[in-house]
Amino acid sequence: MRVLVTGGAGFIGSHIVDALLTAGHVPVVLDTLPRSHHLPDVPWFQADVRDAELVARALAGVDAVCHQAAMVGLGKDFADAPAYVSCNDLGTAVLLGAMAEAGVRDLVLAGSMVVYGEGRYDCPRHGVVRPGPRDVADLAAGRFEPLCPHCKEQLVPGLVGEDAPTDPRNVYATTKLAQEHLAASWARSTDGRAVSLRYHNVYGDRMPRDTPYAGVASFFRSALERGEAPQVFEDGAQRRDFVHVEDVAAANVVALAALPERPAGTLRAYNTGSGDPHTVGEMARELAVAHGGPEPRITGEYRLGDVRHITASSQRLREELGWRPRVAFAEGMARFALAPLRGEEPRRGITGAS
Repeated sequence: MRVLVTGGAGFIGSHIVDALLTAGHVPVVLDTLPRSHHLPDVPWFQADVRDAELVARALAGVDAVCHQAAMVGLGKDFADAPAYVSCNDLGTAVLLGAMAEAGVRDLVLAGSMVVYGEGRYDCPRHGVVRPGPRDVADLAAGRFEPLCPHCKEQLVPGLVGEDAPTDPRNVYATTKLAQEHLAASWARSTDGRAVSLRYHNVYGDRMPRDTPYAGVASFFRSALERGEAPQVFEDGAQRRDFVHVEDVAAANVVALAALPERPAGTLRAYNTGSGDPHTVGEMARELAVAHGGPEPRITGEYRLGDVRHITASSQRLREELGWRPRVAFAEGMARFALAPLRGEEPRRGITGAS
């Protein structure tokens, strides 16, 4: 199979290219970055995904697309909104339009868990509830846990499934949901088949150094490399699902193989997480111990666009496609603690999940 990987030089995309090669496929890279030294023989188009002419050239002879190119992370402030919308949504629209013209009908999209907003919560009195955005006054006072919107009691966080309502809480999350809507519309219009892999917190080697657009694992790992203590926001008890990039790459290969069996005209979403939730504080401590660096520091600071708890049930991906994560949390963090980080990359050429 000949597979176009947009963002194929970035953090996750480069691992997908490696996994495709291992599986006997022919990856084609489209990225704003120049050709990678470790992939000298892979067909390569140095281009922005919004460049319709070059995207059309890259699609020649292609059987399927893994769309990873995106501007990622929470960003600095709302002034980033035009760049996010342009890179993520206009870029996806240009790609899908070119796919429609070229007759390419199979797509794996880099989705994200951020489309859910807060995760699943249970109230002892009211069952499953959906708390709204956290109040600024509560955050400033160190009250980080969402409360039941009905009785204001403490909630119990759980695993969110793909059928949960979407509720994006920041610009990046909004653009990731829009990508899914565009892909679903494309599939209906062209009899295409699409899968959205809703990545949870992806980490691992080749992760870029910390920038305002990087994920929390990159922030912590970069601090340790500088000999500084990781700065943990809130109280460190935020629950996340940290999934190794090699497992995410494997999920893309599995999804590509399953696309021909999918009904035409549909998009199917799959949570892509380890199934082994940990707190942000636990992750910071694990990295610090493995790296031999300073103990993390709990700062009490917060960001309005952050959610408190979001952990996935990846049961659908396991049952329907037979995917299983291979890299356990302790092993993955030990490896990541010593892996070299990449230099800062152009925002439009990388993808991931925060």
